[in-house]
Parts: sequence; structure tokens; C-alpha cells
Amino acid sequence: MCGIAGIWNTDTGAEQVAAMLAGLRHRGPDDEGLHRDENAILGHRRLSIMDPEGGAQPIYNEDRSHAIVANGEIYNFRTLNEQLGARHRLATTSDTETALHLYEEMGPTIVNVLDGMYAFAVSDGNGFFAARDAIGIKPLYYAEHGSSFWFSSELEPLSEHTDDIREFPPGTCYDSRTGFRTFYSVPDIRPRPMTEQRATDRIRQTLEKSVVKRLMSDVPLGAFLSGGLDSSLIVALARRNLGRPIHTFSVGLENSRDLEAARLVSRHVDTMHHEYILTVDEVLDALPAIIRALESYDRDLVRSAIPCYFTSRLAADEVKVILTGEGADELFAGYRYYKDIEDLDEVLHRELRRSVSSLHNINLQRVDRLTMAHSIEGRVPFLDLEMIELGQEIPAALKLRGSPPVEKWILRKAFEDLLPHDIVWRAKEQFDEGSGTVDLLETALARVMSREDAEAYAAKRPDARLRGPEECYYHQIFMDVFKQPERITGNVARWAERPV
Repeated sequence: MCGIAGIWNTDTGAEQVAAMLAGLRHRGPDDEGLHRDENAILGHRRLSIMDPEGGAQPIYNEDRSHAIVANGEIYNFRTLNEQLGARHRLATTSDTETALHLYEEMGPTIVNVLDGMYAFAVSDGNGFFAARDAIGIKPLYYAEHGSSFWFSSELEPLSEHTDDIREFPPGTCYDSRTGFRTFYSVPDIRPRPMTEQRATDRIRQTLEKSVVKRLMSDVPLGAFLSGGLDSSLIVALARRNLGRPIHTFSVGLENSRDLEAARLVSRHVDTMHHEYILTVDEVLDALPAIIRALESYDRDLVRSAIPCYFTSRLAADEVKVILTGEGADELFAGYRYYKDIEDLDEVLHRELRRSVSSLHNINLQRVDRLTMAHSIEGRVPFLDLEMIELGQEIPAALKLRGSPPVEKWILRKAFEDLLPHDIVWRAKEQFDEGSGTVDLLETALARVMSREDAEAYAAKRPDARLRGPEECYYHQIFMDVFKQPERITGNVARWAERPV
């Protein structure tokens, strides 16, 4: 996990790229590298995960005609290396070098064989190529400044040098010779008739395979553990396949439901568990840092970012890689509003597909920014492409079942022998609810912004579409913590404005 920045089609700009890298230091505190050729400047901040000793970037091919900077992990790089080894002299055991040699051989079609989460850029002196992973787990932003193409892992570094900043779309690549091309979108698969047994068998096999794939690491690895179904499943599967206790991390108010449930899971599967008790004052004090890291003022996103920020800070003392349960709600109908959809076969199925497709600049942005704010790498097993495809195949009637409907019913059934009954069938709560953050915010925000002040603030900023005192306060902080906030606001996604 790292930070990348650069400019294509330029003969100047080294100072600007160096400044962007300085703004990405939290993403890669272990090392910094810069490549320059006659047309490109590529910069890299490194968080050493794979090949800590030899994988410094930029990485070059044998004759140094190609250079790559990358952020993320290529999970199938060892398999790909078995083919590359006969034709290339591999100088490292880094997955980034695999991507470079593949690009040499395959050009833009490299995206058809990579399995992972990534954003990378390659220059061969005459041409430039960049790509972002299928779902958008890893971030990338760009701006076309005159004839130059600028890019960065985060918004703020770009905002201090150029405007008209846009999100590099997920599942997309860019070639300086041909422009943008979409290579992946969430498959539009009709649900298939499936017995309960067949569905549970496939879920167990696919999720376990996905977790095992993400245990790849040359540095310490752990997992977030809220005590909810999703994170508990990831922890249990990781613990079983590693064959040893792993570090787990939870935060919440004193006596919050998440803390109690997480302790139960930790005892059941045997983890090295760590927890942190939140207070009102420290949440208020941390909000500027949280919102700056998040690069958003969206109320729902900030709420969930608060426990994520503190859990990441806690985890950073022990590990560099963290597993999370992100994506299960969107695949298996975990949110409350899904229960209001009466047409399961058509409307709910479409909404779940849209939900997964929308994660890149909402919940996945939160996971990336808040983990990287503390220099750790977040991995999301539920969002493996095989899991996403399976999620589309399973009928929605198996996801919401019973009276009243139980969310994620088939996921619970698939693993009801792996965890305590109270965890498997625990009612769904958002991360910010189970940790007690929502209750805390009601107390905290009453101190800092009245309803009258919020109404006046929102009235002066109708384009921001602010929802109540809480979001007004977040927006106020957002406008204060960035030097050029107006260049970032166009990229703030709004989960509440989703079509249903």
C-alpha cells in the first residue's frame, strides 16, 4: 500500500510532484522514489508490504526503458511470475515488478489478467499508461492541465496545483495514445435458481478462498473486529487458515454493543484482541483530522469514519495489513432500506448491483483513507470478483428471508456453525451505531452548532445540499482544513442521494 503521483507530457514539474509526494507521506512513510524521463515524472511513497528490503519504487525493467509506480496488491503475482520467469530477470519479489513485465508483454490488455486491488502508472518514455482496479478499492484522481495529465492517490495533493480534478473511474485504464477505456463493470447477471444448500456451499468455498488470498503479506497482519457478522466471519476464516492467533481491533463507547460482541468472538476463535474506549471530547478534537483524511463531509461517511479512524490508529501499533468486512451488506442485502423494497427479484437485485458499483467513492474511500491515515493497508475479502459474481447469482429471496425479513440470511446460514449463535444472528447495526458513535455525536454536536446556526449556514450554501446541523458542522470543518476546498467538493459522493 502506497501513494503515487506524477505528471505525463511535461518537461517541468519535478517540484510539483515532490510537493504532491510530501502530501502523501502518510500513505508511504517507509521510502520515497522519483522517476523522470523526457515526457514523464512518476513519484512514489512506499508502505513496505511485499519484499520490504528489495521492492522500492519506481521499479524498472531490465534495460530501464519502462518505469512503474503502483499502489495496492496483485494477489496472483506469484502465479504470473511462473510464466514471466522464463522471459525476464526478476530483480525483486514485489508484485509491482510483475505488473511492469506484464505491461511490457501485453500492453493495455494487462488489466485482463491482474487479480487484485491497485492503481498504477507506467511510462516507457514515449507513452503513458495508468489503471485502477475493477471495483475501485484503491484510489486514483487526475486532472488534464493543458496538454499534461496529472495524477495522485488523493485529492488534496492535486488540489494545491491544479483544478478540474476528477476521480479516475474504477475498472478503467488510460493510455496516452488512445485515452480512457472501461475494462470492468459489476456483471449484470440474472439470479439463478439455487437451493439453500447449494448457495451456502458456494458462499463458504468462495469467501474462504478470498480470505486466504488476502493473507499474503511479508509484514504483520490483523483484522478489524466490530463483533458484527461480516468482520467476525473474516476473523474466523483468517484465524483458521493461518493456524495461529491474529491481532484484532475494536473501538466504542464504554459498554457499547460492538465491544461486548467483539470480546465474545475473540474468545471463541482465539485472537490477540485490542480495544479502545472512545470519549466525546476526543472525537470532537479528532474531527478535523478525520475529515481531512476522509476528503468528504458526507454525514453518513463521516459517522462511519470516526470509529474507523480510531480503530486504524489502534491497529497501527501492531500490524501493517488489516482485513475488513466491507462489501457484505451490498452483496447480501444488509442495510435497513433494502427491507422496504417489495420486488426482490427485480428492484432489490438491481439496487444491490448498483450498491456494489457505488462503493468506490463512498465506503471504499473511507476504508482506504482512514487506514492510510495511519499507514496501514486495508483489504476487503468480500469484494473479490468471484464473490461479487456469486452475489449477483444468488436470488435476493435468499438474502432477505423470514417475517420480519432477516438481512443477509443466506450468509448467516452458510456460517452458522463457525461462530456463536448470538453473533451469527445478531441484528445488523452500522459501524457507527454498534460502536455508540451515533449516540456520542448527539451529545458532542449540541455543543458546537445549534440548529439555528446550522440553518443559516446551509441557507448560504444551497449547492452543498447540507442535511441538518451535523452535516453543516462537517462541511464547515471541511472548508477549513483544505487550502483549496472548492477544488475537492465536486468529488464528494453522497450516499443518501442514491436512487431507489
